[in-house]
This record gives sequence, structure tokens and C-alpha cells, in this order.
Amino acid sequence: MKLLLTDSGVKNASIQKALVDLLGRPIAESSALCIPTAGYGAPDADPGGPWRFISGRSPSPMTELGWKSVGVLELTALPSIDEARWVSWVREADVLLVNGGDALYLGHWMRESGLAELLPSLSDTVYVGLSAGSLVMTPRIGENFVGWKPPTGGDSTLGVVDFSIFPHLDHPACPENTMAEAERWAAGIAGPAYAIDEQTAIKVADGAVEVVSEGHWKLFNPTS
Repeated sequence: MKLLLTDSGVKNASIQKALVDLLGRPIAESSALCIPTAGYGAPDADPGGPWRFISGRSPSPMTELGWKSVGVLELTALPSIDEARWVSWVREADVLLVNGGDALYLGHWMRESGLAELLPSLSDTVYVGLSAGSLVMTPRIGENFVGWKPPTGGDSTLGVVDFSIFPHLDHPACPENTMAEAERWAAGIAGPAYAIDEQTAIKVADGAVEVVSEGHWKLFNPTS
């Protein structure tokens, strides 16, 4: 699976170019499935958030980029649907667009639905995460970002990549997300960790990690 882990969606031309590079074809020729689930889990969630994400009316560009088609994959519904049906939908999609919200809630439902188990087999699929949709692919999120608490406790996520992410760096809506706070957060994370702002994404393909940015970011705890 190829990953584009964004802070706030496809916010600039550099991130959009990285997306097209991963797809290997124009956006207009690519089919998308959007996953709104994380938007229900945040402590301050409201039903308008997932609707704005699905309908392309969010300030974080994802579904409105001009896809050939867009479908909705709601993870909480999957356990009640024939597995072969929804797996075929996922395999036929070129890209998964994964909403922000609560990363632990999203991770819980990715596991419960069976999607987490399916992900390693999707070698040609592009995964585009938005905020929590990006954090869920990391090993852990740190106590700063624990909202919804999973039955197992802790702050562990899927660990698809080997680095963690501190999102919304210096964002006006998140005044506590300063570089100084990111440094304190990173000190408690065992492993590499990126602080990224809304103009930044992390591209992962064939094991190579590349930061794509027209903004500000910093790598903490580098391995070399």
C-alpha cells in the first residue's frame, strides 16, 4: 500500500502532485472510497463533520478533487455486511480517503471491521489520511491526542509505518500545538516522530519516506 499522510488534506500543489505520482494516473481517472468513521469518535464530534467530509464541503480537500467516482465506506457498518461484498469494493478502488476525527476510534473500527487485516494485501492502492486518518497508521499517538478510549486502553494505533505524527502544528484552531509542545510530546515517543502543519504531508512508497511540504515541519528522534 502507498501512503499519503496529510495534516489537513490535499492543501497545495505539492501535495496534489505527490498524490498523482502515487496513483500513477490523473485524479479524473481514479476511483475513490471515502471513510468518514473517525469523524464520529472525537469528543467534540457532530454529525455535520462526516457530511462535510463526504460532500466535499470541508476545509480539508479530499473528496472534491475531481475523482472519476467517489463512494462511502462506513467501517461501523461492515461487520453486518457480507465480507466478500465490501472487500470487493475496497479492492476495486484506486484510493482510500480517510477522514480525521479520533485516531483511536478509527483504529478500533479498522480492526473490528476487518479493514486493518486487509490493508497489507492492497499493494496498488493509495491511502490518503487526513489528521486522525494519518495518525492511525503510526505505532502510537501519544497522550496528547487520546480522546476516545479503546477497550484495551493505551495510545497504540496500527503501526503500518514506524514513525509517529504530531499534527496541526501552529494551527490557529489548536493554539496548544506549538513546536515546543511537539518537542515535549516527541520526548515521550519511542521512535521517529514528525511535527507537521496543514501545508505538509508524508509520502510513503516502497519503504521510502518523503516529506512533501509548502509549510513547516520537523523530525524528532531520527534513527540515523
